[in-house]
Amino acid sequence: MKFIAALQECVTPWSDGLEPSDAELDVIEVEMPVISAEVELLDVRIALMDRVPNELDERRFRRAVHRLLDARRMVAAATVQVPGGAA
Repeated sequence: MKFIAALQECVTPWSDGLEPSDAELDVIEVEMPVISAEVELLDVRIALMDRVPNELDERRFRRAVHRLLDARRMVAAATVQVPGGAA
């Protein structure tokens, strides 16, 4: 049996910079409600692609949109910088 080995170095050499930093993880955690609401809205849209929406589907869609808007409002309020350096 003949083994095949790479004769060149990896295209992207491994480094510590590949992992997200603590600051990036903090930002992701702050934005997680928006990400979850977007996923929920996407799930609703996918479910409604192959059928005519009934009243319950329309209600589910509206709730998903409102949750997304609320999450965006919450994140925007949390990231607003107050003049003078206080957050």
